[in-house]
Amino acid sequence: MFIVVSYDITDDKRRNKVADTLKNYGTRVQYSVFECLLDVAYLEKLTRELSVLINKEEDTVRIYRLCQSCIEKIRVLGKGKITQDSDFFIV
Repeated sequence: MFIVVSYDITDDKRRNKVADTLKNYGTRVQYSVFECLLDVAYLEKLTRELSVLINKEEDTVRIYRLCQSCIEKIRVLGKGKITQDSDFFIV
C-alpha cells in the first residue's frame, strides 16, 4: 500500500531519529514528508518504531494510507516523482 508520512518534531535529536527510521522504509519527498510502499506488517513495524521515538506531548507524526484511486490523482508540481515500486529486486 502507498503510505505518506509527515512529521513535526520539536527536538532536533528526535527529529533526526525519526527521519533516519523513515529512510529505511521509504523515500523522502520533502523535508518532513516521506512516501512509502509497505505491506501491513511493515506499516505496523514502522508505527511501533516511530511511537517509541517521539514525545507524544510535543511531536506529531501523521500516517496517510492512499488507495489506488487516490494515487492516480496525485499531482506533482515542479521537480520530483511519485514513489513507485521497483521493477526489480536485489537479493
